[in-house]
Amino acid sequence: MSDAIKHECGLAFIRLRKPFSYYHQTYGTVLWGLNKLYLLMEKQHNRGQDGAGIATVKLDVEPGYPFMHRLRSNATQAISDIFQQVGKEIEELEHYHPGIKNHPGLMKGNVKFLGELLIGHLRYGTQGKNKVEYCHPFIKRDTIPVRNIAMAGNFNIVNTEELFALVGKEPVENMRLSDLAAMMELIHAFLCNEDSSSPQKMDIKKVLKKTLSLLDGGFHVGGILGNGVGFVFRDAHGIRPSYYYINDEVVVAASERAAIRTSFNVGENEVKELMPGQALIVDEKGQIEIVEILEPKERKACSFERIYFSRGSDEKIYQERIKLGYNLSEQVLHAIDHDLKNSIFSFIPNTAETAFYGLLKGMEDYLNKIKTERILSWGNNYDPEKLVEMVNRRIRIEKIAIKDVKMRTFITEDAGRSEMVQHVYDITYGTVRKNEDTLVVIDDSIVRGTTLKQSIIKMLARLEPKKIIVISSSPQIRYPDCYGIDMSKMGEFVAFQAVVALLKENENVLQEQYLHCKELQRKNELHSENVVKRIYKMFTIEEITNKIAQLITPPDVKIPVQVIYQTIENLHIACPNNLGDWYFTGNYPTPGGNRVVNKAFMNFVEGKNVRGY
Repeated sequence: MSDAIKHECGLAFIRLRKPFSYYHQTYGTVLWGLNKLYLLMEKQHNRGQDGAGIATVKLDVEPGYPFMHRLRSNATQAISDIFQQVGKEIEELEHYHPGIKNHPGLMKGNVKFLGELLIGHLRYGTQGKNKVEYCHPFIKRDTIPVRNIAMAGNFNIVNTEELFALVGKEPVENMRLSDLAAMMELIHAFLCNEDSSSPQKMDIKKVLKKTLSLLDGGFHVGGILGNGVGFVFRDAHGIRPSYYYINDEVVVAASERAAIRTSFNVGENEVKELMPGQALIVDEKGQIEIVEILEPKERKACSFERIYFSRGSDEKIYQERIKLGYNLSEQVLHAIDHDLKNSIFSFIPNTAETAFYGLLKGMEDYLNKIKTERILSWGNNYDPEKLVEMVNRRIRIEKIAIKDVKMRTFITEDAGRSEMVQHVYDITYGTVRKNEDTLVVIDDSIVRGTTLKQSIIKMLARLEPKKIIVISSSPQIRYPDCYGIDMSKMGEFVAFQAVVALLKENENVLQEQYLHCKELQRKNELHSENVVKRIYKMFTIEEITNKIAQLITPPDVKIPVQVIYQTIENLHIACPNNLGDWYFTGNYPTPGGNRVVNKAFMNFVEGKNVRGY
């Protein structure tokens, strides 16, 4: 999207089911598991740019020797940085012990990260924090192996403070707002209790059931214990995505199906979805169990995954993004008065390219229909020249904008920065007939509208089209998200800015709803309803959309600008299995969502530029 919001985190989990000698004999390297972890993380690199981390556990280590290791990085290329460090250790080892790579037992004993259980994580920062301390996996150490735990995940929990209070912990400042830290403290407390009551057979299912029943949020989390147990679990609504693959050599789990398919070269049907509320558990012996930890609730899988976050190489996601673009065809044709001859289609940014192909197909279907009708109407009395012209008509498409990836806005002062931002994209001159062509560009979504106003609209206006139409393949983003995406400030949404602008003559509405929120807060009922819905209901979608078009048009641009949004109905048609749409509709799957949106609204009215949770 042109206004980039933070990506989702990515999880990679691997449990080797054979001795290292097997992988050496079969694949020619004892590092097969580490290589696969690297691939699994790189193939999900779209999910995290702020940092990365790995942790491993070795099985059957002699008492007194370390069995759990972790390495994290917040370098610009964090994944490469981590595996270069691992590779350097191996190179130094081979330098002093030539040929050691041909001895799996010696390699396991001397390479720290050569473990049978491996977990990797790609991080995006939910609080603007980019310290390495915030990178997953987090670890909790203990003198008893089963009480050692490393965890990582793609999630947000909205009741973090309550969880810390539950275990009687006062978190250090760095971890105070960390949902993973709170979750780990809870799991560790239950692990210790379970281990004390039944040390011969610690029941991880019981631990997970106790823990997950207390969480309010969306989550896909993986963990490895010092005794060799590994697990991956998913929230009851299936908000965050989770996939796995199992054969007799390995157990794999990740945040994206395509990453597993590519890394392990397997078919689509071989990669399964971990269903809502389920956990994948691998015991110390490598035995696998998929169990229901939470009773599944109404499926609310995140639709933003399909629109934007997940890598588009997944065949289902690719087709869904095509459909998102196709479903906008009627609205676009109406906006251009069905005048394809004088309309040019393009996309901004590159992530909108697949939806663009869908829109293009919709335009082609309409054009072919017109061609057929015209030719049939001629009968035998046709003009060969007109026939050739009709048959050769095409939808006009151009690569209008090219993002200059080398450019960085180094000026921080507002005046100077806005001037520089205008040039982040280059335009292709000579593609538009001045004052004749309508320029139609599709984006994944419009979040803040800042980049559109400061850069893209100004840039497109330089081509002097008759009109600019900006299309969003997603509906209006109206509400915060608290289940993985860091969108938690009401004032940043251009849709909410539009409503506030429309309320200029009735500003007491905001104050009335603010007081209502305060009353709910006093009664400890802030979670009971989404108060902000009342404000949006005062206006039609068209009224809000038209105001958004005004807001994203720079004052010095006189060319008409129109905005078209995907409808909720067409979104659900395109993505039928991912109906989570709370950022569009305000229909949160858990009570914590209502509390977050109301808190975010209160922060806006109070002038607080802080997160809603």
